[in-house]
Amino acid sequence: MEPIEIGLWVTGFLLVLVVTGMRVAFAAALAGLVGLVWIFWAKFGYDPARFTKALTIAVKTAGQVPHSKVSSQALSLIPTFILIGYLAYYAGLTKALFEAAKRWVAWLPGGLAVSTVFATAGFAAVSGASVATSAVFARIAIPEMLSIGYNKQFAAGVVAAGGTLASLIPPSAILVIYAIIVEQDVGKLLLAGFIPGAFSALIYGGLIVGIAVVFKSVGPPVKGFTWGQRFASLPGALPIILVVLIIICFVYNPFGEQAWGTPTEGGAIGAFIVFLYALKGGMKWAELKSALLETAKLSVMIFSIIWGVLIYVRFLGFADLPGAFSDWITSLHMSPMLILICILLAYAVLGMFMDAIGMLLLTLPVVYPAVMALNGGETVTAAESAFGMNGTMCAIWFGILVVKMAEFCLITPPIGLNCFVVAGVRDDLTVQDVFKGVTPFFIADAVTIALLVAFPGIVLYLPSLAG
Repeated sequence: MEPIEIGLWVTGFLLVLVVTGMRVAFAAALAGLVGLVWIFWAKFGYDPARFTKALTIAVKTAGQVPHSKVSSQALSLIPTFILIGYLAYYAGLTKALFEAAKRWVAWLPGGLAVSTVFATAGFAAVSGASVATSAVFARIAIPEMLSIGYNKQFAAGVVAAGGTLASLIPPSAILVIYAIIVEQDVGKLLLAGFIPGAFSALIYGGLIVGIAVVFKSVGPPVKGFTWGQRFASLPGALPIILVVLIIICFVYNPFGEQAWGTPTEGGAIGAFIVFLYALKGGMKWAELKSALLETAKLSVMIFSIIWGVLIYVRFLGFADLPGAFSDWITSLHMSPMLILICILLAYAVLGMFMDAIGMLLLTLPVVYPAVMALNGGETVTAAESAFGMNGTMCAIWFGILVVKMAEFCLITPPIGLNCFVVAGVRDDLTVQDVFKGVTPFFIADAVTIALLVAFPGIVLYLPSLAG
């Protein structure tokens, strides 16, 4: 049996494991190990006497993967970014953000829901975890919306959809993972997420206002805040602004000089600033301990998925499946843009059955080389490319597109994780309620993705400034 055939069989085996409920980390590691054993044993002509030798080589090959890849400095970003989010919650920044957004935009039709979206976007700028964002605002925003007569399902949908913004707005753990898998610059990818993330929040806000205008009972406006009250709410949001500026300056210095340091150093300093603010606000030892433990748990979960998937990726390299898929994609008699759209639609379907991180880790080793080949390769110039951008910019653009698709998958049934989190936090909501409430946001996400595909400059403007 040829290596590519082995690759297809093992990939099918992996899909069966995932569909039957095995965790992605363990399913990928097991499938990768089985595939490596199969590949090496096939090279020995399936000689029973040499099966042990094939197994030994496979185990050694798989065992080298976690350390060689996870020792990358770029991955140290993940725990610092996650810690910023948990410390911000215990520092009371989430409430301050929501209060500031409410005082400034709640006068709009559906204004409290728009405030929730803008506050989740602000919190996303210091938190890389969508699930945590949804859980926090389910406790803060939903009670206020319900108290003034908002539709229960709509309120839940707003929080679940708003939480997805943490996947795109830096600091984003998913963007870091993408950068590591495809071996691209983490800093440029983080920069690229700012404008599309803000753009997504604005489209969500516009959708909410439109719904509230048409269906006046869905979300009544909140009026009565004076200009003095509005300006008084801004100091509470200053730590968020400070952390964002620090991260930007450690990724790309907007003042025209060299960046102040690495993104990891920026994340660590940002976490320290939020920690000091939390201490100033009276954070207790139990809360600090909880923040550290939750950070450790989420970091270990992400690292475990990366370890398992990288073993599978190593097997794919031996099977040459990414190369074969790239050759097949480029041989299709279709326009590159149409093929790209089909790939994004495939992500939308796949995301109904897998979590975002697992989906990206399992597919990118095969899909990314194919997209780069469609554009003309890693070293292609903008003038010679299919998408009108060089290889580096194509990698960044595609990264933002797939992460936006991952956001979309966080709210699609039956696995939409944010919807389950919101329902879990609120006893008065069922998962079905949240899925019904989040349905209009599918349209907003579709519009956002279409605009990012049609106008790549939205994504590439900031990275182009970084050179």
